[in-house]
Amino acid sequence: MSNEYEIIVCGGGIAGLTAGLTAARLGRSTMVLTGDQLGGNLLSIEKIEGFPGFAEGVAGFELCPSTQMQASETGCEFETIEIEAFTGNPGAWTVKTSDGDYTAKALILATGASLKTLDVPGEAEFEGQGVSHCASCDAPLLRGAPAVVVGGGDSALQEALTLANAGAPVTIVQHGAELTAQTAYRERVAAEDKITVRCNETVAAIVGTNGVEGVKLTSGETLPAGGVFVYIGFVPNTAYLDGQLKLDERGAIITNPSMASSVSGVFAAGAVRAGWPGRAVASAGDGAAAAMAADVYLAAQA
Repeated sequence: MSNEYEIIVCGGGIAGLTAGLTAARLGRSTMVLTGDQLGGNLLSIEKIEGFPGFAEGVAGFELCPSTQMQASETGCEFETIEIEAFTGNPGAWTVKTSDGDYTAKALILATGASLKTLDVPGEAEFEGQGVSHCASCDAPLLRGAPAVVVGGGDSALQEALTLANAGAPVTIVQHGAELTAQTAYRERVAAEDKITVRCNETVAAIVGTNGVEGVKLTSGETLPAGGVFVYIGFVPNTAYLDGQLKLDERGAIITNPSMASSVSGVFAAGAVRAGWPGRAVASAGDGAAAAMAADVYLAAQA
């Protein structure tokens, strides 16, 4: 199998999957490389709302595999492999991976973002023992024990609703004065008897013995909890870029409206991009736009 392609997509979330699908449909030889499981952060989301074509919402673990299948049927190739760096010049890029090099005439960087951590005592210690980032995975393990969700955005409220639906009493702890999620989620949380919202509160520590037993707030109060679900934002996955592209203050890739980065022939899409609005549908749109822009770029180089 040749490791040479017209377009290489780095990242296998919904932005990368859509970019791969679109590039392949445009007739470009395309490879999607991802260091994580295809689907990225969306795989843990039980119900993505506001995605066209799914009036009742769609689970991330359904949306992403179906998009991958569609892309594969169109001719896009996939490899789950660790991306280490990229080098080269416009029109001749090399993506270095844990299992050899891949070359391309254009790159689409869709490496996503990682969930921020609280960096408080007990968080790392109890990871996987009550500290979680997947309510749909771990809600059954609570067996009705109280849960604390930290954060006030879409992801936090989605997870709180999933936990409440599983029968757990939930407390949302938000450091700001109000929740920041879209109105639909805020209204559903307000209508859910099992969910309590605590604004202007900050977590000081996660406490327990053999697992999570509570969350200590900076006010000194300790909330009982069998599980803590942390959703306080994202950090763009751009460490591998090694200063090759212009980034914003968050470390996200700066692009123009066509998803082009500061380097010719390199495009960015999804959560790794500066200005990403934090929606799955926006990530998919970014991926399609980046692939179309890469196609125009390659046509101009021919």
